Amino acid sequence: MTAFGFVLLSMMGWMNETTPLRSRIISRSEWGARDPILVEKFTDPSAFVIIHHSYTPAACYTTDDCKKAMRSMQDFHQLERGWNDIGYSFGIGGDGNIYVGRGFNVVGAHAPKYNDKSVGICLIGDWRTELPTDTMLQATRDLIAFGLSRGYIHRQYELLGHRQVRPTECPGDRLYNEITKWPHFSPAPNNNKNNNKKYKN
Repeated sequence: MTAFGFVLLSMMGWMNETTPLRSRIISRSEWGARDPILVEKFTDPSAFVIIHHSYTPAACYTTDDCKKAMRSMQDFHQLERGWNDIGYSFGIGGDGNIYVGRGFNVVGAHAPKYNDKSVGICLIGDWRTELPTDTMLQATRDLIAFGLSRGYIHRQYELLGHRQVRPTECPGDRLYNEITKWPHFSPAPNNNKNNNKKYKN
């Protein structure tokens, strides 16, 4: 089985379940993802949920534009940075949809030292001075709740902004200030949770 087939089967397993998600799930095939070069899995529930913004591409508000944004990010990550795939686990579009990146329990390339124990959620757009729409924020919270309900995310997970694990503006001041009010936000990450294996990005 190809790496893409492996990811697709694992994604379809949770996409077909009855879920509390109000947002539509856009599969990799729907947004036109390129096959991953390599898929590395981890088995424990994610101890961290890490929130990102894309900065570029800019915010998208139609499904066609959000699909283009996902392809743009994958092109940058795979073709320019040489990563196995798009770095994030999921993307959240301004259309309110959830876009499958690497998915749950797949080692990401979004947060060094946390990639093998986290879910990386990217809210597409630049959220330094503006806040994502309520629909985007709700889709993000719903995705986290779904991951908790299915055991993909540990019930004692820590919620972090990308800037807490490396020097960066990400996820933007407005979005970062917003997530500090959410359940499980941690001002001081504890990276001793779960294993600390090293994987290739």
